Amino acid sequence: MQVAASIFKAYDIRGVVPSTVTEAVAEGIGKAFGTIALAQGETTVAVGRDGRLSGPSLSAALMRGLQAVGIEVIDVGMVTTPMLYFAANTLCSSGIQVTGSHNPKDYNGFKMVMAGRAIYGDDIQAIRAMMEGETWALKDSGSVRRVDVTDAYQTRIVSDIQLARPMKVVVDCGNGIAGATAPDIFRAIGCEVTELFSEVDGNFPNHHPDPSKPENLQDLIQALQAGDAELGLAFDGDGDRLGIVTKDGQNIYPDRQMMLFARDVLSRVPGGTIVYDVKCSQRLAPEIEAAGGVPLMYKTGHSLIKAKMKEVDSPLGGEMSGHIFFKERWFGFDDGTYAGCRLLEIVSKAADAGVLLNSLPTSFSTPELNVPCAEGEQHTAVAKMVGMANEAVRSAGSPQASTAPSGGSEPREAGSVGALFDAPAKVTTIDGVRVDWPDGFGLIRASNTTPVLVLRFEGQTQAALDRIQADMLVLLRSVKPDAVFAAPAH
Repeated sequence: MQVAASIFKAYDIRGVVPSTVTEAVAEGIGKAFGTIALAQGETTVAVGRDGRLSGPSLSAALMRGLQAVGIEVIDVGMVTTPMLYFAANTLCSSGIQVTGSHNPKDYNGFKMVMAGRAIYGDDIQAIRAMMEGETWALKDSGSVRRVDVTDAYQTRIVSDIQLARPMKVVVDCGNGIAGATAPDIFRAIGCEVTELFSEVDGNFPNHHPDPSKPENLQDLIQALQAGDAELGLAFDGDGDRLGIVTKDGQNIYPDRQMMLFARDVLSRVPGGTIVYDVKCSQRLAPEIEAAGGVPLMYKTGHSLIKAKMKEVDSPLGGEMSGHIFFKERWFGFDDGTYAGCRLLEIVSKAADAGVLLNSLPTSFSTPELNVPCAEGEQHTAVAKMVGMANEAVRSAGSPQASTAPSGGSEPREAGSVGALFDAPAKVTTIDGVRVDWPDGFGLIRASNTTPVLVLRFEGQTQAALDRIQADMLVLLRSVKPDAVFAAPAH
């Protein structure tokens, strides 16, 4: 069958309905996924969908495809992505969520778990190859049954969480699917909840459901200022990411949330390895170490973080985008509602949640900045920058080498690309180019989901931030002279 190559992303399959994602594509994904699953001994696949308008038709087509190759389908209906993951941990070990995540309303896609692990990369390309060749194996033994996991999911969370005191919170679900369950769960653990935009509406009429973008938190901030709640929680379109706002309107970014979570988890798992992505604050690692843990920076991407956590037996992982992964006391998958409950459990022990959260170490930083590229250009540009960084490190002898290049020649000119990597800079190239200095860091990486370069800068002072941003932009423009910033892509 003919399929658009562009929909096969690094961590999932996603595109625009109906131009690149259609019922035929969904059915083909079902046939290919099911065939591969059966070859691995997986006979049952759970299927869920978020609140997008195209969800019912796409999930029906997906289930037809799965049944056509002999899969027993468990239809869990309209649920958050974490609830689909919950089904794939308690009812079976494979599942597919039909979701556009935080993309605009005309997008939809598929997040997949097979045999207990989130699939990505080559696994997704294997599905593409089978769809293009139609090499699936049709059988007439498939079936479908409907299971409601809502009560079991809520019961599992409520049994795990113990608030030290009742709390008043505002919950903004942005008309995403979390609105159907999250407010009730927060009430069940002992919160008084003010709801914003809980009605599930795939048109997203109030604001886009993406808490990583400050503009989407304005309604939450206003509600906190107008009422007597002490904390605000926001969720993305499919409910796997969390945003936190304090009473005084401060956005507690996920890397700062991770400091709090790490302290708590490490109190019960001493010496644990905490995994976080390259976009996180350089203040996170010292906090993990101070709490008795081992910090491990890794690539951005929810599937990649989950895989690394399994590899190193990590009790906790997190991404700057708002994906938080608890293995300790939970299943290891990203879940905005559960992360919110864990956060409330911790802050309920303090007299004032806002004071505790605002006391977490912070820096001057930019939000995520995006530089639009031609399709694929972002990877080419980053490869060039990685090559320059590696060459500079080699010629200097080590990342901590002297500011003079080898051979006794004159030091590099300040503001030049070469000088960027001089001591005391430490260069990390696991995902793009991240350069850490004693007073901040700069990052340029290629998005794996959209054709953009992703930039983030942090400084312990405003002057440090300004310097780091200026230096990193010299590097960027050395490989992409026409680089301009755009509004962050969804």
